Amino acid sequence: MLQIADYKKTYAEHPVLSIPALQLPGGTYWLKGENGAGKTTLLKSIAGMIPFEGEIVVDEINLRKNRMAYTKVVSFSEAEPVYPAFLTGRDLLQFYTQTKGRLSPVGERFKQDAGIDRYLEKKIGVYSSGMLKKLSLLLALAGEPKWVLFDEPFVTLDHAAVEFLKNTLQDCHRQGIAVLISSHQQLNLSIPVIEIEIRNQTIEHNFDAVVTA
Repeated sequence: MLQIADYKKTYAEHPVLSIPALQLPGGTYWLKGENGAGKTTLLKSIAGMIPFEGEIVVDEINLRKNRMAYTKVVSFSEAEPVYPAFLTGRDLLQFYTQTKGRLSPVGERFKQDAGIDRYLEKKIGVYSSGMLKKLSLLLALAGEPKWVLFDEPFVTLDHAAVEFLKNTLQDCHRQGIAVLISSHQQLNLSIPVIEIEIRNQTIEHNFDAVVTA
């Protein structure tokens, strides 16, 4: 269960988002909204990457009160990941698995299907945008996350990688890992997907609006 209460986010004193109360049980959620609506801001808030007013709790773990425990159960993959160019993919993967735990079975399958092992020893500086994206997706699957947040996960991926990622999202559903996806692209998954939308600087949702294809 993801719970948000009295959430507010401002930039330079200009309000961006206000969510008085929101509860999301487990499942797969598609976060929608126009460009600039605040989708990335909300995901980064839930991931604990930026400051905000209010409370965010996952499975009774409060982000403000127990950040270390919280970040072990919430993972995030950025739309445009940036990592130090002098590190290798292996360096980053080892750091994540040492701090969050070994790759989940879902992550192991994605790593194998996407062929990530082929370039893990290379420096990040020589990665293409697609390689970097796949690495970011993989890192989000380290440990035993309860929630995984994906910001525009299909951007820069080739067709084969898109299909691998769709399989991964379906694997998450089967393994009981909740997923929140921000995407302008149709998901086309064979699992129930609940749509929620940022509109007028808040979240609007209809839990009857379930997309299954």
